[in-house]
Amino acid sequence: MTSTVSEDALLEVGPLNKAFGASTVLRDVSLTVRKGEFMTLLGPSGCGKTTTLRIIAGFETPDGGRVRLGGVDVTDTPAYERDVHTVFQHYALFPHLSVCDNIAFGMRMDKVPEEEIKKRVPEALAMVKLSGFEARRIQSLSGGQMQRVALARAIAGRPAVLLLDEPLGALDLKLRKEMQLELKGLQRRLGIAFIYVTHDQEEAMTMSDRIAVFNHGRIEQVGTPGEIYETPKTSFVADFIGGANIFSAEVLPGAEGRAHLRLEDEYELDVPLDADETLPAVGRRVKIAIRPERVKVFYKDELPFGLIRFDAILKDTVFLGDACQIYLQMFKKNPERLTIAWAGGDRYAAHDDMNVPVIAAVQPEDVYILEQDNG
Repeated sequence: MTSTVSEDALLEVGPLNKAFGASTVLRDVSLTVRKGEFMTLLGPSGCGKTTTLRIIAGFETPDGGRVRLGGVDVTDTPAYERDVHTVFQHYALFPHLSVCDNIAFGMRMDKVPEEEIKKRVPEALAMVKLSGFEARRIQSLSGGQMQRVALARAIAGRPAVLLLDEPLGALDLKLRKEMQLELKGLQRRLGIAFIYVTHDQEEAMTMSDRIAVFNHGRIEQVGTPGEIYETPKTSFVADFIGGANIFSAEVLPGAEGRAHLRLEDEYELDVPLDADETLPAVGRRVKIAIRPERVKVFYKDELPFGLIRFDAILKDTVFLGDACQIYLQMFKKNPERLTIAWAGGDRYAAHDDMNVPVIAAVQPEDVYILEQDNG
């Protein structure tokens, strides 16, 4: 881990390595979390995000790498001595205790004076909108209320970092969305750094200041939701966040500051490069991504100006009310290859003949060049 971190860095981990038997679950994972930041660890099941959280919490010991909290190395510090609290998916509440006693339990274990506990419990309940629930039994609460009690218990201890391991996973969709907004609002009011684990892309985009995208035990990209979505660095990130269309292209000779590409051996296109973007050598292959909503679809009698255009066949549509999901066949040499576009209304959904020729078109700047194609 480098020492060149920002002054507002609260937590620094890495480079973490961890294996369980013959299975390596973390490979050189490094991460910095800032004070008051909502950081989300996002990725599919088994990618290493929960193991990273458990190492931060002190529930697992890394095979390599360190954990520093507030500039202090806590790698070998027991979990109960770290200034972090964890909220689990299944709440871990005591069913035989009241709401008040559940919230007070951890503080009593930490020898917090009773007068202070009596002050903190109602404060924490007010923050999670459960004022007056002190005497209620856990069994009498709904799933959303139990989740709020678990949060109140965690924040009552006033930790430097709050760790949340898929805490909304057991809730129904409507309540889950409501709790996402409440959690983000709570985090802003408290000013505590949250580290949140989820596999739900929309959830991560809704709540996070920054997102660390995990894949096969590594972090592929860290950035704001906008950066992750608009400028993905790898094909995995592009596909996992928003389901981009990803294609293979060959680099051809082109003008400085631009990339001239042959897409899937059928189309040539010219796209601008970012100032810090380095293009692989001529003749190499790269992956490119095009976001579904950036694709415009025209009929053959319409002429899109200033756009990169592809001849395509309209194969299928799904009407979604305010939008239409469109499936296109773009490549003659690869008839199974489909792209996806979005368009307002039901213009294409109402079409009877699904094999009609159309034009798919995109702005040059909406073609993102990803990593070298080694496939």
